[in-house]
Amino acid sequence: MKVLCDVHLPKRLVVFFNQQKIEAIHGSTILDGWHTKDKDFCKYADENDFVVITKDNDFRNTHFLQNTPLKLIKINLGNISNDHLISIFHKHIPAFVEIFKHGSAYVEINKDSISSLIR
Repeated sequence: MKVLCDVHLPKRLVVFFNQQKIEAIHGSTILDGWHTKDKDFCKYADENDFVVITKDNDFRNTHFLQNTPLKLIKINLGNISNDHLISIFHKHIPAFVEIFKHGSAYVEINKDSISSLIR
């Protein structure tokens, strides 16, 4: 599993994934950085087999309507601390790795649950 974190997520999340031996990059470091259009961000993720991690509903919509990005984790947690966010990912890494082995998939992280849809 490789992850591409949306520009609105903390760079600490990228550091965390890399420490876990999961390749991760932050959206601010690719293409046009903060100015990259969503469609170009998705294309980059799909071409390079990244799971996109975001809080942005636009990515959820394009995943289901246009099948891009192919692999998506949508965070629905509001404003939480970086430590809390990282602890959630730490807890669920094995499940995420298993889910995204199958190709196109959608994972949603909510306050009390994590749900997935393998497509």
